[in-house]
Amino acid sequence: MARLTAHGVGVRIGHREVLRDVEFAVQAGEWVALIGPNGAGKTTLLRAIADLSPHSGQVLIDGQPSNARNVAMVVQSPILPDRMTVAEYTLLGRTAHVGRAGREIHRDHEVVASVLECLGLLAFADRYVTSLSGGEAQRVVIARALAQQTGVLLLDEPTSALDLGHRDAVLTLIDELRRNDHLAVVAAMHDLTSAAVYADRLVLVADGVVVASGSPADVLRDDVLSAAYGAPLRVRDVDGVPIVLGMSR
Repeated sequence: MARLTAHGVGVRIGHREVLRDVEFAVQAGEWVALIGPNGAGKTTLLRAIADLSPHSGQVLIDGQPSNARNVAMVVQSPILPDRMTVAEYTLLGRTAHVGRAGREIHRDHEVVASVLECLGLLAFADRYVTSLSGGEAQRVVIARALAQQTGVLLLDEPTSALDLGHRDAVLTLIDELRRNDHLAVVAAMHDLTSAAVYADRLVLVADGVVVASGSPADVLRDDVLSAAYGAPLRVRDVDGVPIVLGMSR
């Protein structure tokens, strides 16, 4: 059984059909990248998978409906509260596990300490999140998601605000985590080259539907991308890495 299964997922906002009949599955330890033009529905699909927005169809995590206990999501522009420490912010990831008393227990703090140590953030535990660099802050946002201890990690453009060095460091970290902890990762990614390097499979979304799905070599093709993005695109291989180029008409 797949770790995550999306079957016939659709989303309507008012009278507009944003997503229609989306289907795909993700295995434990697998990274699937959602790609496609702006407005294609990638973020909407992630929110539907996380059960953060009304949708039709079915999303199952290990055979159970998706919820805050079995899916963790890293949004594109997270709010980092003033005067909240790294440890306090990471502890927010335990919210779905807090008991009826509404208070954290020793186990919750143990999980936070373990996650911070895993991500090399223990030394930052008492620092305010707003005092961190972009790369450090993004690791803390991922730490909060990991503190939920789910088998599925959703990421919406996780490196959009980072420079090249921090971008690769964050993507490498995610890659290590999914391999070591057998996480199923679904990430909306704007950078097609990074998607091809890190993801096992690509799901190309355009106009609210899946128009292609498969290995990077199967999806990153001139004809497929040009049709989906509505512009002439060419894919060239540079030292085994696909590079997508825009072409003048």
